[in-house]
Amino acid sequence: MTGKNHTTVSEFLLLGLPIHPQHKHLFYVLFLAMYLTTVLGNLLIIILIILDSHLHTPMYLFLSNLSFSDLCFSSVTVPKLLQIMNSQVPSISYAGCLAQIYFFLFFGDLENFLLVAMAYDRYVAICFPLHYTSIMSPKLCLTLVALCWVLTTFYALLHTLLMARLSFCADNVIHHFFCDISALLKLSCSDTHINEVMIFISGSIFLVIPFLLIIMSYAGIVSSILKVPSARGIRKAFSTCGSHLSVVSLFYGTVIGLYLIPSADNSPIKDTVMSMMYTVVTPMLNPFIYSLRNQDIKGALGRVVCKKISFSLRG
Repeated sequence: MTGKNHTTVSEFLLLGLPIHPQHKHLFYVLFLAMYLTTVLGNLLIIILIILDSHLHTPMYLFLSNLSFSDLCFSSVTVPKLLQIMNSQVPSISYAGCLAQIYFFLFFGDLENFLLVAMAYDRYVAICFPLHYTSIMSPKLCLTLVALCWVLTTFYALLHTLLMARLSFCADNVIHHFFCDISALLKLSCSDTHINEVMIFISGSIFLVIPFLLIIMSYAGIVSSILKVPSARGIRKAFSTCGSHLSVVSLFYGTVIGLYLIPSADNSPIKDTVMSMMYTVVTPMLNPFIYSLRNQDIKGALGRVVCKKISFSLRG
């Protein structure tokens, strides 16, 4: 029983979040508000970057892709979670589950690679400021973005196809609020050894290596600052890298906490809470992190609003 044709399960039941029924409506409103904030916040950043010519730079090209990734990443799981909280039978079809796995892996790993590209951009901006425009040429930036999309397509397709070959015979209850790969592997009645090996190998390549590249970029930044230490240089580095470093810490902190730090009791509640952090909270916070301390974003918002007001007055 190794083929998809032997699958006897046509749908899965998602248990959702361990919330007391009396509090379900409260949490529904909370998650709906968080999702709407995520969508509006990331859309605002994308629109500002498109409309304001001052933001047509490499850093904001990467940021617009990151915002799009955050918006889509949250949309893969949160709308289904909201539906589950309102449904008496929280089911998802077999095909829908595979689709959710694909897009979850795709947009999750896309953010991972985009953070590496942004780290390299910050490294060049601080360590080679005089050569920044020549190094970070439009061709290189577009190549980096395209590479991020291609690599994540391969990563997501690999695991989705490996999951599609498994059989699910009886138990179809997923102790999660989305189709998590680890939860599905526990339900499969097929041999999951290949899946587990590929998760380990691809995780080492597509997660550990990008994280190490980001560490190396910041090591180079710190080394460059220490060569000519000055309060002005430190302030410039912090203003240039502060937002990116905050997002990196938030993203990798939750991923490491979920997948690399073992739980004493292997509690599914811990997995659910940590998953909520990087599927709901992180995509919502990223627009705030990049806008609150970013004078360029604030300036772009002011210019766009002023243009709209002036057009309205003329009309």
